Amino acid sequence: MDLSVNFFLAVVVILFTVGFNFVNGFHDAANVVATMISTRAFQPETALIIAATAEFIGPFIFGTAVAKTIGKDIISPEAITVTVILASLIGAIAWNLLTWYFGLPSSSSHALVGGLGGAVLAGYGWHHLYLKGFLAIILVLITSPIIGLIAGYIFQKILIFFSRGFSPKLNETYKKLQIVSALGLALSHGANDTHKSTGIITMTLVSLGILDSFHVPIWVILVCAPAMGLGTAFGGWKIIKTVGNKIYKLRPIHGFAAQAASGSVVLAAGLLGGPVSTTHVMASSIAGVGSAERFKAVRWNTAYDIVIAWFITIPAAALMSALMYYLFSMISHFAKGA
Repeated sequence: MDLSVNFFLAVVVILFTVGFNFVNGFHDAANVVATMISTRAFQPETALIIAATAEFIGPFIFGTAVAKTIGKDIISPEAITVTVILASLIGAIAWNLLTWYFGLPSSSSHALVGGLGGAVLAGYGWHHLYLKGFLAIILVLITSPIIGLIAGYIFQKILIFFSRGFSPKLNETYKKLQIVSALGLALSHGANDTHKSTGIITMTLVSLGILDSFHVPIWVILVCAPAMGLGTAFGGWKIIKTVGNKIYKLRPIHGFAAQAASGSVVLAAGLLGGPVSTTHVMASSIAGVGSAERFKAVRWNTAYDIVIAWFITIPAAALMSALMYYLFSMISHFAKGA
C-alpha cells in the first residue's frame, strides 16, 4: 500500500484514539475528583484542574508497560488492521457515552479490551486472539476491584486506629491530605489509561509499516496525554455524583483512605503492565472504606449496579465493536462493487 495512504490511515486512527482518550478522561474524572468534592475538600473546579494537570503528567513518569500489554499481548499482528482498530475504538466510545448518560461508573478499560476482542472475532476469529494474554488482562480487570475493596478496608482501619483521641478538627488535616492522595490517584490513572491509547496507536503504526518495531514514541504520548487531561477537566458530573454520594456518605478521612487505597492499586498494576479499571477500583475502595466503619451504611444496591456494569461491559463493547466491523465491511464491499 502507498506510504501516503498509510500515513492518512494512521492519522484517522490517531484522531479516533485521541477521541477515545478524551471520553475516557471525561468518563473517568469521577474516579479522581468525586471524593474531593463530596467531602468538600476542594471546590469542583479546583478539583478538576488539579486532576487534569496530574492526568497529563502521569504518562510521562511511570513508563509504557501498559501500552506494551495492550499493543502486543492481545491480538496477532495479522489482525491489527485499521478496520479492526476503528471498530474497537468506536464500540468502546459508544459504550462509554451510553453509561455516562445513565450515570453508571463502567470501565473504559473493559470497554477497550472488549472492543478489541469483538472486532477481532468478527473479522478474523478466535485463532487471532492471544487467549493467554487476553484472559490474563480480564483476570487483572476482575481481581483489581476486589483488591481495591480490601485495600480500602485496610487503609480505613489503619486511619481509624491512628486517629483515636484526636479532636474533630483532624478532619481539616484529612481535607488537606486529599491533595496528596488525589495527585497520586490522578498520576496513576493518567499513566495507566493514557498508555492504553498509546498502545493502540503504536500497534497501528507498526502494522502500517510506519514504525519498525513496537516502542512508544514520545510524540504519541504528547498527542494522547492532553486529551486525557482535557477530558478530565470537563468532568462527567453524573458519574461524579454516583461515586461521590451514592455508595457511602464520605467524610474527609474516608476520601483520603479511598484515594490512597485505589491510587496504590492502580499504580502497582500500571508498573507491572496491568491495564486495570480505575473506575471500579475507586468504587470498590469506597465500599471497602465504608465497610471498615459501618457495613450497613454502605449503599450496596449502588455497588450492585456497578458490579453488573463490571460484568456486562466487556461483552457489550465487544458486540458494539463487532457490529461496527460488519458495518465497515459492508461499506467496503459496496464501495468496491460500485
